[in-house]
Amino acid sequence: MQTETLHTEILQVTGMTCGGCVNMLTRALVAIDGVHDVQVSLALAEATVLYDEQFTSPDKLKLAVHQAGYGIKDAMTDDNFKVRGCCC
Repeated sequence: MQTETLHTEILQVTGMTCGGCVNMLTRALVAIDGVHDVQVSLALAEATVLYDEQFTSPDKLKLAVHQAGYGIKDAMTDDNFKVRGCCC
């Protein structure tokens, strides 16, 4: 295994409400070929995934999250995203 192909993806997950959600999402992500480690935090509403880019991709990780019944929060569409200093 070449360490150059290992990457970490942090996914902001929506829809998790309990420890069962954490377990379900963890199982869904661990089942993907190329995933080496998964840490899911209910408190932070995120999943941190260490994966081998030769076997999987961020898009496949996001698809697994959606197929498990959860959403992905996109920083660019976050309701808390505000533009300041614009006067026109």
